[in-house]
Amino acid sequence: MPLKTKFTEVFGVEHPVAQGGMQWVGRAELVAAVANAGGLGFLTALTQPTPADLHNEIVKTRELTDKPFGVNLTILPAINPPPYDEYRQVIVDSGIKVVETAGSNPAPHLPMFHDNGIKVLHKCTSVRHAVKAQRLGVDGISIDGFECAGHPGEDDVPGLVLIPAAAAKIEIPMIASGGFADARGLVAALALGADGINMGSRFMCTVESCIHHNVKEAIVAGDERGTELIFRSLRNTARVASNAVSRQVVDILTNGGQFDDVRDLVAGVRGRRVFDEGDIDAGIWTVGSVMGLIDDIPTVGELVSRIVTQAEQIITAQLPGMVNLAVDA
Repeated sequence: MPLKTKFTEVFGVEHPVAQGGMQWVGRAELVAAVANAGGLGFLTALTQPTPADLHNEIVKTRELTDKPFGVNLTILPAINPPPYDEYRQVIVDSGIKVVETAGSNPAPHLPMFHDNGIKVLHKCTSVRHAVKAQRLGVDGISIDGFECAGHPGEDDVPGLVLIPAAAAKIEIPMIASGGFADARGLVAALALGADGINMGSRFMCTVESCIHHNVKEAIVAGDERGTELIFRSLRNTARVASNAVSRQVVDILTNGGQFDDVRDLVAGVRGRRVFDEGDIDAGIWTVGSVMGLIDDIPTVGELVSRIVTQAEQIITAQLPGMVNLAVDA
């Protein structure tokens, strides 16, 4: 029996599992595989160098799946920002029906997306931001706990607390992100009040993920201690893999350094080399502490099927058995 939640109903997918946008990772092959497996996958708009390239990647994805998928549009402050309006126009013109927004207030984007029948899933790292996004009119929330890869915010609240705290105030569909890799996590998220899970690091480590096999093997070999928190002193915390570069960045900033002192170390082009060439120490690369729960490299179809099937077994067999034992006792 499929797991039906507010998330699956509102966003039109079979399973309450999403693959959020990931820079350099959210490409056609992975997104289509997630869609074909019954989940909701997101192309990452800014992985594509130009809006025209995003259009081509959407076309490529549609050649690989006839199921729903979305596009992630992360808006971040920059001295020379990308042409966000042009990326947004491509999303609309391409007939995409779900967008994941992140990085800043989604309000400027909602009228255009909603006028074109596009549902917006907004990524937040705090209850207060989730409540504000709900009030602005987004269609769903992705709530990121402190365990997550990338930017976990500055409140340091783990999912075990953040998810139920948000669920108490959020009425629209809400999926949980940060620390999820298997059926146990899905069941836990549902029990905490979420309507599904969003996985990044776990989907990185699949056959269809475009990143170099060396990176996938590093994730499998790693454990829950294998990340670093960089930019803490700059109030722009990011969770990344622990390697020679990230440890150097932490050391420089801990000893009073500023962003200019680490700019070259954290350059995006170096991080992309990790994913493209497989040199684990070439630069900064993003992964969550959930690395400690990842021990294989399955196809996306195998992964989603395993998670959903085992979650159903836990819900229908294991948990009721515990209740019966308590009654018998």
